[in-house]
Order: sequence, then structure tokens, then C-alpha cells
Amino acid sequence: MVQNKQAFKDYLLSEKNYSLLTVRAYLDDVSAFEQFIQGADDGAVLENVVYSQVRSWVVSLVEAGIANKSVNRKVSSLKAFYRFLLKSKQITVSPLQKHRSLKTETKVQVPFSEKELSDVIDFNAFPDDFSGIRNRLIIELLYTTGMRRAELISLKLNSYDPANKTLKVLGKRNKERILPVLGCTADLIMQYIVQRRQVQGEESGDLLILNDSGKKVSESFVYRLINCYFSVVSAKVKRSPHVLRHTFATHLLNNGADLNSVKELLGHASLSSTQIYTHSSLAELKKVYNDAHPRGHGS
Repeated sequence: MVQNKQAFKDYLLSEKNYSLLTVRAYLDDVSAFEQFIQGADDGAVLENVVYSQVRSWVVSLVEAGIANKSVNRKVSSLKAFYRFLLKSKQITVSPLQKHRSLKTETKVQVPFSEKELSDVIDFNAFPDDFSGIRNRLIIELLYTTGMRRAELISLKLNSYDPANKTLKVLGKRNKERILPVLGCTADLIMQYIVQRRQVQGEESGDLLILNDSGKKVSESFVYRLINCYFSVVSAKVKRSPHVLRHTFATHLLNNGADLNSVKELLGHASLSSTQIYTHSSLAELKKVYNDAHPRGHGS
């Protein structure tokens, strides 16, 4: 089984282009399941598993208070492992062939309003120094490009093409995409690059976004920054970098962008991932509909 785990790891890294963090999570889930079945039967091996064993594991996870969404993620790791065994012809049928995911509650995230964004970006007094310009740039990049927090942190100096006003972003599974940059954001990037020289050092490398010590910014730093600035203008429960990504998509859709274009900008593999952002735009559409329809007033 050790050989299979190593081969599975290599498969996820080389063929699927998953990140090390994702691969570690997959392997941890497979190992947890292996420990579970061996707890019931010392001689149990993953290659000979039947669905009743998977079902018992799922039941045990639910009874332990693990959320359905987390259980589904763990089972997804198992599915990937057994797909790998099928592909390498070590099994002929996956024990999860007929498995159905547990039902999960769909929570519609509430994006920031255009006014809240304007209050932070246009009417906030950012200091005219490295920290102030960097903080504003982080907010603008997340909102005007829709990039993920991890994508922002991994940006390089040469990711930005000033001639074409584009950013090269390395997304999930090491997929690159080119994002257009608005004129106002392009100007801010150039201002920031000048200020960046004041803090850059040996540990800065070619990273674009640096902390005050000239090192790579952490995910928690970006989260705290967004939460701090938006807590002043918004009473929303969630104030995170992902909410800014959600806001980017929602505002584009509300203003007439088509779903396929938003999908490409976000770097989604399928439209189904992008469609979760239509909930908020539908709320806006409903408002317009009620205001415009002769029989909609007061409804």
C-alpha cells in the first residue's frame, strides 16, 4: 500500500498538477479511511474495499459531528484514489461507483456593495507611503481582477506587463491566465513598484507584494487587511479576500458581463463554479424587474 500511496502522490502532482497542500489533504483522507477499516479488520486493505466499508466510515464521520461539506470533501479524496487504481488497472470497479454525496446547505455569500467599495478605495485616506500604497493595491487587485488570495501572494514583478496592462496569474493546478488591468490599477502598480524599492532585500526575491520587512506577505496578513478596512464601512458578517472575489464577479454580472467571460476571468474550470455568483445578480435583477414592471410596484 505504501507504494500505491507514493504512486498516487506522484499522479496528483505530475498528471493532475495539484498543489502540495491539496495532495497532502488527499493523502491524509485516504490514510484516515485506511486506519478506520483496519480498526474493524486488521487484514483490511484499500484495494479490496467494498462500499459498505465506505458507508460505515461516512456514518462515523457524521456521528462525530463533521459537517456534510467536509465529509463530501474527504469522500472526494477517496474517489480520486480509486480512480487512480482503476486507471492503473489495480482494480476493476470502484467501491464508490454508486455513492451519492451528502446534502449540503447552499449559503449565498453577500458581496460588498459598490458604495462600500467606493468608501474604502476612493474615500479612505491611505498614507502616501509604502504601506499605504501597498494596502490600497492589494484591495484594488482583489476587486478589479477577481484573483484569489493565493494568486495575489504569488505574483512576481514580471507578472505585470505595463505595455499591455495585463497580469499573468498562476491559478489552481498551475494553470496560467492573463488578466486585464484597469488604468487606475495600472497607475497604482507603478507607484507601488517605486515604493517597493525602499523595503526590498535579499529575502524579497522577485515577489511583487511584500510586507513591511520586505518579505512575502502571509495569507493571514491579507485576510486581516481586508477585514480591517471593510469592517469600518460594512456590517456584513464575512469580510474576507474571497468576498472581494465574489464581489468582483457579482458586480460584473450586475453590469451586463456574460457568464462565460466572468468564468474566464475567475479561472474556473467549468460554468457550474461560476454560476454560484449569479444568486446575487439575480437579486439585483429581481429589484429592477419589480421596479420596472407595471404590476411590480409594492411587491
